[in-house]
Amino acid sequence: MRTVRDIMSTDCVTATRQDNIYELAVLMKKHDIGFVPIVEGKKLIGVVTDRDLVVRGYAEKHSGSTAVSEVMTTDVMTIEPSLSVDEAAKIMASNQVRRLPVVENGNLVGVVAIGDLAVREIFVNEAGEALSGISEHEHRNPASAH
Repeated sequence: MRTVRDIMSTDCVTATRQDNIYELAVLMKKHDIGFVPIVEGKKLIGVVTDRDLVVRGYAEKHSGSTAVSEVMTTDVMTIEPSLSVDEAAKIMASNQVRRLPVVENGNLVGVVAIGDLAVREIFVNEAGEALSGISEHEHRNPASAH
């Protein structure tokens, strides 16, 4: 049985509460990512997504100097590295999340992204079903322009 530890990314780009939302946006651009765990030392205290920056930050007219704590999600779903890959896939699918921080004893040890699971059979089946549903919908309701 493959575990989350086998597939998780361990070279995570992180930030702290001392960072501001502009600095997070720069980090995301520099590393071509849309998700940054917020840590105190190694302890996970929250996450910020690119969507958080837009919806909770700039769309609320916060300046770039606004503290990370104003936009971060603190009630973060996490998983442990010993969890099976299939269980992680089920959690991601049922909660409709693309990334899960991997935590051991409260400390961030990695991140699992949906791309890490893409080759797993559960996602291949779900992707096939989704594509089938989309195709059926398009045949019933053809778009007027593409």
